Amino acid sequence: MLIGEYQHNIDSKGRVIVPVKFREDLGECFYVTKGLDGCLFVLSGEGWKGLQEKIQSMPLSKSRGLQRFFFSGATDVETDKQGRILIPQPLRDHAGLTKDVTFVGVSSRVEIWDTSRWNQVNGELTEESIAEAMDELGI
Repeated sequence: MLIGEYQHNIDSKGRVIVPVKFREDLGECFYVTKGLDGCLFVLSGEGWKGLQEKIQSMPLSKSRGLQRFFFSGATDVETDKQGRILIPQPLRDHAGLTKDVTFVGVSSRVEIWDTSRWNQVNGELTEESIAEAMDELGI
């Protein structure tokens, strides 16, 4: 399970260190693609295959937007000897990544956020909205 929050810096070439714990769980080769709310999604090979299968099982009339969104800018990555990955410029642009980034484990995937954007989005969560969601889940 991918959990936790880690801060790192992205260099001018678009390289960033992936937290060791996430590297262990994601495997040797994993995938980075556009995410929702202004972040990037990072999926293990198994997670990527599951996403592909779910999207491809939908009728094309309903899935073409999802296919374009998730697959067009996706990249498969492997870490270098320092544990870094290279995030292509279009993906950095999508998530507004410049220097300070935050890796967030959210169960089956990792999200990469610009740290200031993460702080803003995370700060918008209220105890009331969390309680309402927990009620819906029966927790």
